[in-house]
Amino acid sequence: MRRTLIVSLLVAVYFAGCMLGPDYKRPGVTTPQSFEYQPQEVAETANTEWWKQFDDPVLDQFIAEALANNKSVKIAAANVEQAAGLLMTTRADLFPQVNYSASTTRERSSENNITPAPLKNPFNSRQILGGVTWEIDLWGRIRRLTEAAQAELFASDEARRGVILSLVAEVATSYIQLCAFDEQLAISQRTLKTYEDSLRLFELQHRYGQVSKMTVEQSRSQYETAAATIPQIESQVVQTENALSILLGRNPGTITRGRKLAELAMPPVPAGLPSQLLERRPDILQAEQNLIAANAQIGAAKALYFPTISLTGAFGRSSSELSDIFKGASKTWSYSGSIIGPIFTAGAIRGQVKQAEAAQKAALSAYEQTIQNSFADTENALVSREKLEEQLTAEQKRVGAYQEYSRLAWLKYNGGYTDYLDVLYAETQLFPAELSLAQTQAATLTSLVNIYKAMGGGWVNEADKLTIDMAGGGK
Repeated sequence: MRRTLIVSLLVAVYFAGCMLGPDYKRPGVTTPQSFEYQPQEVAETANTEWWKQFDDPVLDQFIAEALANNKSVKIAAANVEQAAGLLMTTRADLFPQVNYSASTTRERSSENNITPAPLKNPFNSRQILGGVTWEIDLWGRIRRLTEAAQAELFASDEARRGVILSLVAEVATSYIQLCAFDEQLAISQRTLKTYEDSLRLFELQHRYGQVSKMTVEQSRSQYETAAATIPQIESQVVQTENALSILLGRNPGTITRGRKLAELAMPPVPAGLPSQLLERRPDILQAEQNLIAANAQIGAAKALYFPTISLTGAFGRSSSELSDIFKGASKTWSYSGSIIGPIFTAGAIRGQVKQAEAAQKAALSAYEQTIQNSFADTENALVSREKLEEQLTAEQKRVGAYQEYSRLAWLKYNGGYTDYLDVLYAETQLFPAELSLAQTQAATLTSLVNIYKAMGGGWVNEADKLTIDMAGGGK
């Protein structure tokens, strides 16, 4: 019997490297040679804390605070811990499982049975046993499941890194947008004060018959237009502050400001090639790990066609009296092997194999789609930056032209060469142009944020370090 057990173990070791199902190979992906709208002047900044290039210490502090306190980051970290626990549980089946048991019973047997009752009736039974069970993974089912669990752990970690990538971009974008609303509010309040002064002057002049009632009402319409704009912007300011507070892990509330919109520096465009996205972007790496997990599940499903071989053993003490349980005569042991395999399952195993193969096809398509989307994200971000810079230049010239138009219209009006309608038209065009310029300035800065987000890179690791450092410092 012992010789048979030894032979079985040797056979198990010999076949330990046999695993069913396909081994993973990274699919071939067609990548463009370069990004079409990448400028000639780029900087190697993909692995640095790029947000510091806005040169605003308040923004730097907000990003550090968000990385330490944001609830989405904490949820993602907990998901990684959960995946690590699943891997530990799955991998444990590769090794023998040792257990113990103890029992005590008191029993009386019937004296009218065919089997005679023991001389001492009723009687006691005491047992203390240690046991070992081990499923020999001949066909690689457990190893494939472990491979899948490990890939799911890596996918969870890439998902966490993706949350960090999005969080940094969202904090920077929200802060820039808040600065833009502040600028628009300042423009509106300044314009409202100018319109208020003009309205008072025209009301006084009308009282003495110097201007018509129509001029007064034209001036009043300007004033009310600016007055109606201010509550809208103030509402947007509060909503943006609340959204940024949530990103920082705070309750909704006011947000401290740093530099003004015009004082924020413009980060350079990071260098990068399309092929580098495959190693930079967390969403691509997560999709690949999902593909690896789905690929491993095929082997685990195919292994169900083959028998499961298990070894069990037990060693301990058994006695009718507790005082005798540790005496030599009370020793007991047993060991056995079992083989269980399918004969007819009505397609149950085949269904699991087909399900795993279909899941692998879906994961492959998702991986390829994620790569294509990443190329599109980067191209969109690059072209957006280029065209927004062109738009910004044009809007700056437009605002300058309207300012000069307004100045000249006032000169002609005060000189009596034209009516107030020309002044009204000039200022009606200037006010929304100034608001639009502030929004375009913010959009241009945000386009750089989107480029860094689209390209990924080592800066995610730098942000991840801040997450760990801030969390450790808070303990």
